[in-house]
Formats: sequence, structure tokens, C-alpha cells
Amino acid sequence: MYLRHGTFSYLPELTDPEIAAQVRYALLNGWPVSIEYTDDPHPRNTYWEMWGLPLFDLDEPDGVMAEINACRATFPRHYVRVTAYDATYTKQTTALSFLVQRPAEEPGFELVRTEAADRRQNYSVRSYATDRPQGHRYGG
Repeated sequence: MYLRHGTFSYLPELTDPEIAAQVRYALLNGWPVSIEYTDDPHPRNTYWEMWGLPLFDLDEPDGVMAEINACRATFPRHYVRVTAYDATYTKQTTALSFLVQRPAEEPGFELVRTEAADRRQNYSVRSYATDRPQGHRYGG
């Protein structure tokens, strides 16, 4: 299964120069950038773990790329994404979000059906990755 998450999810994987170009675009627009990671990719899991603090004071993508590579090295079997925030609406608004790393194997999701009142069928989605404990969901 190939999980679709974020702005560029239907394009081929971004290379590091392409990631740097998107980060440069965000920084030129004045959007602070944050790096996040998770091993639970459920579509409703929007609150991922933050890698450090948001990078408010950077104006070049080199520092962001160094932090992305440090996060990738620390969590080689996790999803890693870059999120850029736009504060022009006086609240934290996501302007850009895209994956920069995914695990080599993505186990996918199970569709869970439950019966409700009046013979209604309710459906939910459960990640197969959550069968294993946190930290061990994607390989050794």
C-alpha cells in the first residue's frame, strides 16, 4: 500500500533538491517550517511528534534540510513530514504539508464494519501497523 498524505501525495517521491525548493518557497512566503514524524499513519492522526521546535528564525533551506536529515537518521522506519504554517489569518493555519520520508514497507489499513441500530452499518479504518507496539511497527 502507498499512503497518500499531504500536498504532493500523487507525485513521485520528492528528491532532496525538490524538498529544498519547496522549503525555500515556504520561507520566502514567511511561513515557519516544522518537521514531524510518526509510526501511526492513520488519516485522522493529525498530531504527529515534533522534531524539535518550529524553525522560526531560518531564511535558507539548508538548516531545514539538516534537521530533516537528522530526523530521518534518528527515525529511519517512520513517516516524516514538513509542515509550513501561515499566520496571516491570526491563527495557526497549515499552508503546506508534505512527506519527506516513508517506511520501506507500508502494511496498509483494514476496513472495520460494525452493526448499529436499525441494521445500519458503521465503518472505520484501522492501520495494520498498530498491531505491533509503538517503535516496532515497521521492521526490526
